[in-house]
Amino acid sequence: MPDRILTQSALADLADVPAQSRWTTSNGLRLHALDYGGPGTPLIIVPGITSPAIAMDFVARELTDLVRPIVLDVRGRGFSDDGPSYTLQDYAADTEAQIAGLDDPILLGHSMGARIAALVATKTTLRGTILVDPPMSGPGRGPYPTTLAAFQAQLSEAKHGTTADKVAQSWPRWPRREQELRARWLSSCGADAIAATHQGFETEDFFDIWPAVPAPTTLVYGAESPVVTSAGAAEAAHTNPAARLLEVPAAGHMVFWDNPQAALKTTREILRALV
Repeated sequence: MPDRILTQSALADLADVPAQSRWTTSNGLRLHALDYGGPGTPLIIVPGITSPAIAMDFVARELTDLVRPIVLDVRGRGFSDDGPSYTLQDYAADTEAQIAGLDDPILLGHSMGARIAALVATKTTLRGTILVDPPMSGPGRGPYPTTLAAFQAQLSEAKHGTTADKVAQSWPRWPRREQELRARWLSSCGADAIAATHQGFETEDFFDIWPAVPAPTTLVYGAESPVVTSAGAAEAAHTNPAARLLEVPAAGHMVFWDNPQAALKTTREILRALV
């Protein structure tokens, strides 16, 4: 982790997280996850491009009465190893390794994680999938709305010790705790992982995978998202008619962070139908 930073204040956040570390090996990489335990159906949560596992703690802990959440540190983030490459196929292989041995799991992914979940669903038998605001950029579809330069600037600020107040300037609607976690944990994400993933958003087409994602699957998107536009949602409905599409009001791309109450309500409704 030569360019990744985990400070003592970040590690101390784990004291308040009601989960245990779960370790898996995939193609020689050591991969970490937060396992919230319990007897329920495993719900594997795959975060986005700059979100280590702890960033989705506030989602996982609200679902433990329905499922057993397991939130992944994707390669190059959090406690998981860096990888030699960061293609969608790499991420899918890692996720398959992390769900091996789990009984009939559900897969939920946000943003990058939604793309990963979609590909895994075409290769592995799952109880169901929930894809939250997957990037629909790609060849011939225009750029991803957030530039790589913007991600790099945020990462540089985090490495130099950003604050929750600074994060709030970019993400004013987020709950304060999530702004604080973003400030302390963004530096655990690798620059190469972010750059390669961003390139993938513009060279790997979600719609090459989406039509083959089997039911039951639900695509959840923010009503104000620049990533899943109304045109993108219409194309998704047309190209996978067996899928369910649900819109979360008053939310942009960061659906759970922008409107936690509505996003969690929607997620719980989907999960109840699956478990």
